[in-house]
Amino acid sequence: MKKIVSKISKGLKGIVTIPADKSISHRAILFTSLANGQSIIKNFSKGQDPLSSLKVCKALGTNAEFSNEELIVKSNGKLSAPQIPLDCGNSGTTMRLISGILAGQNFDSTLVGDESLSKRPMKRVIEPLSLMGAKIESNEFKAPLKIYGKELSPINYTSKLASAQVKSCILLAGLNIEGKTSFTEPYISRNHTEIMLKYMGANISVNNTTVTIEKSNLIPKTIEICGDISSAAYFIVAGLIVPNSKIILKNVGLNPTRTGILEVTEKMGGNIEILDKRNISGEDVGDIQVSYSDLNSCTIEGEIIPRLIDELPVIAVLATQAKGTTVIKDAQDLRNKESDRIKAVVSELKKIGADIEETRDGFIINGKKNLNGNKEVETYHDHRLAMSLYVAGLICEKPISINGFEWVDISFPEFDKLFTSLSL
Repeated sequence: MKKIVSKISKGLKGIVTIPADKSISHRAILFTSLANGQSIIKNFSKGQDPLSSLKVCKALGTNAEFSNEELIVKSNGKLSAPQIPLDCGNSGTTMRLISGILAGQNFDSTLVGDESLSKRPMKRVIEPLSLMGAKIESNEFKAPLKIYGKELSPINYTSKLASAQVKSCILLAGLNIEGKTSFTEPYISRNHTEIMLKYMGANISVNNTTVTIEKSNLIPKTIEICGDISSAAYFIVAGLIVPNSKIILKNVGLNPTRTGILEVTEKMGGNIEILDKRNISGEDVGDIQVSYSDLNSCTIEGEIIPRLIDELPVIAVLATQAKGTTVIKDAQDLRNKESDRIKAVVSELKKIGADIEETRDGFIINGKKNLNGNKEVETYHDHRLAMSLYVAGLICEKPISINGFEWVDISFPEFDKLFTSLSL
């Protein structure tokens, strides 16, 4: 599907409620499936990826049905052997997290995914799980994964990569093992797993960049899911770079391991204000007010990268409108996403007039630059690239045509409708 995006002359105005956080939605359905009793999940994400996690849990015997916008989950705390391969769709989060759960079960299972997911690296979870005693067959460390359930042993694992998915996988494997399992990473990656496991009664502790878990029985809970800051990022950037804009984003998650986008925009001189900060189901939440701003370049590197890894494509768009040279580095893991996001972002932004160069582990962007547009751009089956190009199109002198825009539905089916509501 092609999407034509044209320049907005009047600015973006109004209030939008950001849809549910996908990372938290994945964890909510997976964890409540492991709790004995009835849980209620409020504001579960309708993105295709979290729905893949829901589908997998149902195939493992969890009773989960929507009722008046709430997801009612009933489980006896145990999973049952699936009758079919478990289809994770396009969702790396589903495949990596469920691998940790399934490795220690008393049954075998097979995880499959779509063409894009089947190309993504699974060695990062297979390796530590194998050290715990797991038996997993793969296609050169890629899906499909055949997992032979068996009794696992605890592990103290030090990861070279700061990865919430790998961390969560190992913690979930440790949830069912006698003894202490710990995971240490170089920087703190997003910690929704730690927060939710603690909220549900798990025996879990955090010491700097090390998380330790012991065998635990999870307690069924009501979990209210806040808005996704990764989804809010596109509105934040658009509000900062489209002249005459002033918008308020409601109910956005403000977990400190996810707010790198706010720190970077503040460093660049962005006019952003947090309103009505509160805590819901263990997570920090607030409303974000964004106004058009004169921006300056900066360097983005090191420990902040895991806290904004998904937002870097749209931050590259932001940097085209900042005075000076913005350098993004230490982000080589972008090459292992739905697309090689470094190569894809550089290729497509160059087409529409950005002054951007590819480096081994990021980008160099020279601003402030008028974007010409008047081109057809590609999404490479990557939802985040599609949304970033949409934001770029709002300031291009001439319309752009985005090929494969339907990939936005993977994470944010309401995206176009919400943007349109701000430009009326």
